[in-house]
Amino acid sequence: MILRQLERIKRASTIDAIVVATSTDPSDDELVATLTTAGYDVVRGPLDDVLGRFIRVLDAYPAETVVRLTADCPLISPTVIDLVVRQFYAAGSDYLSNNLTPTYPDGLDVEVVKASTLRTLAEESTDVDEREHVTLGVYRRHEQFKVGNFRDPEGRDNTHLRWTVDNPDDFAFVTSIYEALWQLNSDFDYQDVLAFLEQYPDKSRTDQDSPRNAALNGLNTGLMQLKGSEDQSPVQGSGL
Repeated sequence: MILRQLERIKRASTIDAIVVATSTDPSDDELVATLTTAGYDVVRGPLDDVLGRFIRVLDAYPAETVVRLTADCPLISPTVIDLVVRQFYAAGSDYLSNNLTPTYPDGLDVEVVKASTLRTLAEESTDVDEREHVTLGVYRRHEQFKVGNFRDPEGRDNTHLRWTVDNPDDFAFVTSIYEALWQLNSDFDYQDVLAFLEQYPDKSRTDQDSPRNAALNGLNTGLMQLKGSEDQSPVQGSGL
């Protein structure tokens, strides 16, 4: 599944390099072997300190900007990645994502953050939750950073759709999407998935049984509508 996701990420024109940050736990040995055999760069770090892993990535692969994508999103959209990244630069943000006030399906989350912001968080964050949920510290320090939220530029709200993979039913749904669309167009994007689900609504999977980011939202109570955050529209004349 992760190889499918990485194939999609490679199609984003704003991504210069892909590095997978995983743990040093033996349970991830097979994953690392699969990724390295496929030619992907991997950095390993503490199991419970995901923020620390990101700092290890930055130490090994210096960069000014980090695009964070979680590995449970095999339908991630290169188009959405590019939209969010370009708006991050246009707005001059320290952190910008499309999931503070989401409009896209669960499974198309994109976070863009300055490397310097991550290093600040790593220095300041001692809370276990902030070490595990990499950007939680940004939400909690939203007056310290310039934070932006990106909405679907076409005004759609598809937040009821569930495209992430956390359980067997999620996996079965994503498998059905690949079986339906891959042979027709291996470069299918999220618009193609939406069109397929409009044609076959019985195939759709919603967040009714599995609320979006339930565990993280519990930590962010009162912070998802951030005071000081800015809703961003796509920059005009960007050539998108």
